[in-house]
Amino acid sequence: MTYKVDDEELKKKLTPEQYHVLRQKGTEAPFSGKYVNHNETGMYTCMVCGAELFSSKSKFESKEPGLAGWPSFSEVAGSKAVKLIDDNSLGMHRVEVTCANCGSHLGHLFEGIKDHPSGVHYCINSTCLGFKPESKK
Repeated sequence: MTYKVDDEELKKKLTPEQYHVLRQKGTEAPFSGKYVNHNETGMYTCMVCGAELFSSKSKFESKEPGLAGWPSFSEVAGSKAVKLIDDNSLGMHRVEVTCANCGSHLGHLFEGIKDHPSGVHYCINSTCLGFKPESKK
């Protein structure tokens, strides 16, 4: 982590839902996020620190039961954009996805999923994301 997080400042900057998901590892309700059906070209960023996380080129619409309803990505924007952490909460093994720059919780990684040819599915909460549209030339 390179970005120092001040939780008191974040409580002022973020909505209660954003704070709950990003800092307390919560999850937004499925199909409630503004980026579920978002199709603009650009870069999805961390809501806390602004780090680039996912390109719109890797976004896809998941139909996988239990994973549909959140923004889905097949790859990260760069090899050091996210950190993956084993998560054995809720009586199962998952892989938590956090921002490598500030440590904020983003969602989970699922592998071997058949709804994308890569088999890789980053299931990310919309509330964790910002978006920078691609500049028109």
